[in-house]
Order: sequence, then C-alpha cells, then structure tokens
Amino acid sequence: MTDVKIHTEESNDTKEQSGVLEHIKHPLEDTWCIWLCTNNNSDWGKNLVNLASFDTVEDWWCLYHHMKLPSELEVGQDYAIFKNGISPTWEDEANTNGGRWIFSFGRNVSDLDSKWLLTVLILIGATLTEKAAVCGAVVNFRKDKIKIGIWITDALKKAKILSIGNQMKFKMGFKKSINFHKHNEPINMYFI
Repeated sequence: MTDVKIHTEESNDTKEQSGVLEHIKHPLEDTWCIWLCTNNNSDWGKNLVNLASFDTVEDWWCLYHHMKLPSELEVGQDYAIFKNGISPTWEDEANTNGGRWIFSFGRNVSDLDSKWLLTVLILIGATLTEKAAVCGAVVNFRKDKIKIGIWITDALKKAKILSIGNQMKFKMGFKKSINFHKHNEPINMYFI
C-alpha cells in the first residue's frame, strides 16, 4: 500500500493528513451478472445458475481469472453476461420483444475465448452508442457449432439493431456475416 498525503483547506489554513490509499476501484456504468447454463435438466429455469455479479473493472477481472474459458465448457453449456435484473431467458420482461445478433464460429474454438472476452469488454465498458438497448450476451458451446449472441431489448428498432450489429462486428474484427432474429422466431430479420 502507498501512503498518500491528503491536503484539505479549512479557514485559509492548510493541514496535512497522512492516510492509506485503500482499494480504489473503477466503477462500471451498470452492474452485470454472469450466468452458467448447464443444460442438464429439462426445466430450463433449473439449468440457469447466477454465478456472480460485479460492478467494477477489478471485480470483473477477478471473476474472469477464476472462471473456465468458454472453450473449456462442456458441450451444451453456455455462459451469459447480462445487466443486473435481466435473466438470459426469452421470457424475461426485458427480452420478450427483443432479439439477438448471432456470431457463428462453426467448430473453430481457436479464437472463441478472445472473441468472448472482447464481447464482454465492449458491453461492460459501455462502448456502444446504443448501449441502453443491449441486455447482454451469451456464448453457446454446442457439438456442431459455437456462437455468441448479443441480446437486444427491442427487435423492432431497426436503426438501433443495425447500429449495434455494425459496431459489434467492427469492434470484434469479425469477418463473416452476422444475422439478427427475434427471440423464439427462426426467421432472420437482418444480415450484415
């Protein structure tokens, strides 16, 4: 720890105090929750486990360094990171009218971990111009494909949807096309 001298002004007199700089953390704009979906139960709600929540940069990195990487998850498991108060389900009030951008990786896990980390940093860092429209992100690890989904609260706001998709694709350096569709509907609404 470092000793810090604190200067305060009182009635034109300056006095010095010596203190210890303790645990200064960098707050995030939102509180975020990390979820694990185990996919080992037929009741979807019982598959979801809220692992932790965080609201500072330091707390995120502490959690990140103690979690499995997405490529280390068992086939069928998912990680999700969502704003506090929103669960990673289509039925959640914030998601019922929403949809998601899908970034597909096929079976290539070589850059999955770095792309997932970048996705999380973009979201928790509040770097998107339409950040209020973003609910969270999910990484799905399946036998035949791996994908990252960016969940958006309103699937009818075309300008916001396209803006978020373009920004995410650019910031992630994703070269393949991405598609957007409403939750619970298999029809693609937009391609970039």
